Formats: sequence, structure tokens, C-alpha cells
Amino acid sequence: MTKKINISVLNLVPVREGSNATGAFEDMITLAKHVDGSSYQRYWISEHHNMVSIASSATRQLIQHILQNTEHLRVGSGGVMLPNHSPYIVAEEFGTLYAIFGDRLDLGLGRAPGTDMLTANAIRRNNHDGVFSFKDEIEELQRYLSNSGTSLVAYPGNNTHIPIYVLGSSTDSAYIAASLGLPYAFAAHFAPAQMKEAFSIYENNFKPSKQLSKPYKMVSNNVILADTKAQAEYLATTHYMNVLSLFRSSRMLLQPPVDSMDGIWSPREEHAINTQFPLQFFGTKEDAFQQLKDFQQEFDIDEIIAAAYIYDMDALLKSYDLFEEAVKEYNAEIE
Repeated sequence: MTKKINISVLNLVPVREGSNATGAFEDMITLAKHVDGSSYQRYWISEHHNMVSIASSATRQLIQHILQNTEHLRVGSGGVMLPNHSPYIVAEEFGTLYAIFGDRLDLGLGRAPGTDMLTANAIRRNNHDGVFSFKDEIEELQRYLSNSGTSLVAYPGNNTHIPIYVLGSSTDSAYIAASLGLPYAFAAHFAPAQMKEAFSIYENNFKPSKQLSKPYKMVSNNVILADTKAQAEYLATTHYMNVLSLFRSSRMLLQPPVDSMDGIWSPREEHAINTQFPLQFFGTKEDAFQQLKDFQQEFDIDEIIAAAYIYDMDALLKSYDLFEEAVKEYNAEIE
């Protein structure tokens, strides 16, 4: 028996062709205000570095900006790449946001640096042990956010109990999330291959904790919806070109859609993009409704975090609206 689905937003803060970081932040706020007060529960910002096409390098500052411009959404990191940061400083920074904005914060944590090794060296010099001590650093961060009574106090931060989420794109983090009894969010928007195995590991090894009594499975999916399938196919060319620029290391800004990808990508590139960066929910609202049924039949997810590379902001907002409607219809059907 499948369950009702919660929905949230993942924003990588793309920089659109003809714009800049300032414009990307304005677009970020436009989307946040649009979904504030809707059935979207949380709005997460990713952490990426050394990418001129993505402006989400200073995650905490963007989270603060969103909190200042919304009233209802939970806002957080999808995620803080913990190898890049001291757990103590993360506790202080998020504790400061908690003191200002109250209990609207989520702290999603990733074990990868979110960039290339050259940039990782610049971020944390040559200290990359965090990749191998991810579980230990999560537990350290939990102590700082609790009232554990240790002599080293992160203030603000201490006794806030900001909820922590473990992010992953492979099976490694599934074991960690399970052993710590934390919610687990799988990054299927760019690495879906091990999703089923990772969730199986998470559920089979889960140990209840103070934060969570039973497994809570989350997944980030690419979503592009429109009133017609043809419109969705047109919008999706932006997504394809964006991923193609990553494959080719060409550092293109987010491109306007084109009528056809013929001549832009090779058959081999097309196959690789559709395999590694699939559009899990694509087409019309009716298409998404059926895709939701099929997806839940296989994975039985608690929450879908929708990501979208769409150039036109009106079309982006429309896509999120249509996905919300599809999920509402799905949830109503299974009640």
C-alpha cells in the first residue's frame, strides 16, 4: 500500500543566459514567494562551487535571504557539504538563523565536497578527512545543536535541535542515515542508478532516534510540466543543454529552450543525459499523475523534492503549480 506524498522544492540557483548572480537570487526569491503558503513544505538550496552557471556557493546567506522573504516555508540546505565546513561553525551559523527566524530551518548534510578537487583544496586547504568521517562529523554537529552539556558550546546553536537530514547519491550515506536514525534524501535528479538499493539499505538498517521513530525516505527528482506534452518537450531542451554543458565542461549559463536538440547533442550524449539526469516527472499534469502512481508503486517515497531547470520564470512557476496539483490528486485518490 503506497502512502501520501509530501512535496518540497530544491533550487540550485541557476544563472540564466543574459543574467548574473543578482538575477539568479531574484529568481530564487520569486519562486520562494510563489510556493510560500502552498503545499510545498520546504525550500532547499544546494551547495556548489566553481560553477559560473550556479550561484549557490554561499548557502547560509541564501537561506537567510529566503527566510526574510517568506513566512511559512521551512528553508534549508540541500545540502551543506560537510567536508567543506567545520561542524562547530555550521552549528553557530544555523543557530544564529534559528535565533532570528525560529523553527523554520532544515539542515541537510552531504558527504561530498560539491566541486572538483582543485576547488576543494581552496575551500578547506588539504583537509579532506571529512569525506571519510562524515558520520562522526554529523554526530559532532548533533552534540552542538543539542543540550548535551559538553564544555564546548556552540552559541547560538546549543539546544536548538535543528532537524538534520542525510543526503546521498550512493549507498554509502544510506547506511549512515539508517544508523543515526535520520531522514534520508536521495539525489535522483543527477544520480538515480542506486536509488532502489540505497532505500532498501536505509529501511532494513534503520535504528530509531530522538529525531525520528521510523524511516523517512525523500528523493529529489527533475520535474518539467506544462499544459501540453509539446510545450514540456520544448521547455526540457533547457534541461538537456544544461546537462550537456556539464558533460562537455563548457560552463554555459542556463540557456533558452530551442525547437529541437538535433545537431546539438550526439546520440551517445542523448542516451547518457537521459540515463544520468532523467526527467522523472515530465509532460502534462495527467502524465505526472500516472508517473507518480508508477513511481510510488516501486519506491513508496515519503517526500519528493522537485528540481527544475526551466529558463522562463513563468513556465517554471507553472510547472511547480502543475506538479502540486498532480500530487494533490494522487493523494486524494489513495485516501
